Amino acid sequence: MTISPPSAQASESFARGNHLAARGDYVAALACYETARTLCPLAAGIHYNIGLALARLGRESEAARSYRRAIALDPTSHAAFKGLGDVLRALGHFDEADTAYRDAITLAPSQGHYYRALAQCGLLTCEDPLFSAMTSLLEAAGAMPDSDRIALHFGLAEVLRRAGRHAAAFDHLLRGNALQRTRLVYDEAAMLRVFEGVRATFTREMIATASGDRSRSALPIFIVGMPRSGTTLVEQILASHPAVFGAGEIAALPEALATLAERASGGSAGPLSSPRLTDADLVALGGRYLARLKAAAEPGRYACVTDKYPFNFLNLGLIHMALPQARVIHCRRDPVDTCLSCFAKLFHDVPFSYDLGELGRYYHAYDGLMAHWAEVLPPGIVLDLHLEDLIDDFPGQVQRMLAHCGLPWDDACLSFHRTARVVRSESAVQVRQTLRRDLHPPWRPETAILQPLLDGLRGPRCDRPERLACG
Repeated sequence: MTISPPSAQASESFARGNHLAARGDYVAALACYETARTLCPLAAGIHYNIGLALARLGRESEAARSYRRAIALDPTSHAAFKGLGDVLRALGHFDEADTAYRDAITLAPSQGHYYRALAQCGLLTCEDPLFSAMTSLLEAAGAMPDSDRIALHFGLAEVLRRAGRHAAAFDHLLRGNALQRTRLVYDEAAMLRVFEGVRATFTREMIATASGDRSRSALPIFIVGMPRSGTTLVEQILASHPAVFGAGEIAALPEALATLAERASGGSAGPLSSPRLTDADLVALGGRYLARLKAAAEPGRYACVTDKYPFNFLNLGLIHMALPQARVIHCRRDPVDTCLSCFAKLFHDVPFSYDLGELGRYYHAYDGLMAHWAEVLPPGIVLDLHLEDLIDDFPGQVQRMLAHCGLPWDDACLSFHRTARVVRSESAVQVRQTLRRDLHPPWRPETAILQPLLDGLRGPRCDRPERLACG
C-alpha cells in the first residue's frame, strides 16, 4: 500500500517497515509503522500495515482495531476487510469474519482467495449467491492468476464437502491440488533422505551421551504429528486448563536449531543430521528455546506452555537431549483420513500434500521415524494419542494427557470448545465445536483414484481401518 497524504519522513519510515516485514522482522517493522502513523495519522495504508504486522506477531485483537481504522479512513480497502476477516476468524468471531470477507468480495469480486477465506468460516452454503459467483468466476477464469484459480477450487470443495456432495468436492480438490503442485519446487528424494539421516544419527547410544547441566524445566509440552491429525484439538483441550498456555505453532525450536546449525556444521547439514553437538550446544539450545517459549506467555502464570508445531516430530531426539523433562504428545489418526484431510487444505508450508503419491510416501517416512523414536527414547517421554480413541473415550483420554503432563484434572478441558483463545490453524472452526463422531459421514473416493496414496502408505504400521470425523 501507498500512503496519503504524503510526508517524506513518514514515507521513509513506512518503506523501512516494509523492508523489515519482507525479512520477517515484524517487531522492528511495527516500530517503523508506528513512527509513520505518528507523522501521518490519516494514512489508511499505514494503519493497514500496522494491522498486518500485529497479526503476524499474534496480537489479533490489536490488529483488528488497526484494520478497522484503515477501513474507516479508506472504505474501499478490500485488503483491510480481508485482513480484518482473518483476525476475526482466528479470534473465533465467525459471523463478523464472514461479514468482513463479504465486504472484501464486494470491493474486489475477482479475488479468488477472498472466496476461499469466506468458505473457511463455515457459513457459506451452496445456496448462497456467492457460491454461484465462485463457480462462474472459475468457469470464466481467462487470465485469472493460478493462485486465485487454486483458491476457488479449494473454497468450492470446502462448501461442497459440508453439503455432503463429496464426489464433486473431491473433483475440485484433484484439480486444485494438481495446479498447486505445478507451482511448487519439492525435492521428495531430499526430504526422504532427511528422515533417513535423522534415524541414522539419533541412535539410543547417541541420545544417552547427553549429559551436563541441561535444563530441567518441565514448561514445554510439544504436540507433534502429521498435519490434520488432531494437533490443534489437543492443544485446545490442554489450553483450556488454567495452568496451560497454548502458544500455537511457534517457530521457537526451528529458529534455535538454525542458529546451532551454523555453529555445529559450518552451515551444512545442521543439527538434524549432525552428531557434532556438544553439551554446551544442547544447553544453549534449551536455554534459547525456553526464553522464546516464556516470551509467548505471561511470565510466572502458567506451569506449562504448549508448542504445536507438528513437524517437531523430526526433532524429538534433540528435544529430549536438550530438554529432558519436556513432554511430548504425538497425535495420530487413521492414515488415509489424515492424508485426505491434508489433501483438502491449501497450506503455505506443506509442499508434499498436493500429490497423493508424495503424500503417502511422506506419511510412511514419518510413521517409520515415530517407530524409531519409540525404540530409542526413554519410556514416558512420548504419549501416543489416537484421534479415534479421543472421540470414543473423551474423558479417559483427556485424563491420560493431563497425567502425562503432570497436571491435575480440570473440568474446563472437557468444555474446550468454549475456551476463548486465538486459533490460527485450518481447524479454527472445528475446535470451537463439540466433539462428534457423526458430524460428517465417512467418505473416500474410489480405490482407483486413491491407489497412488495407498501405494505410498504401504507398510506394517499403516493398519488402522477407522474412518472418523470430528468437529
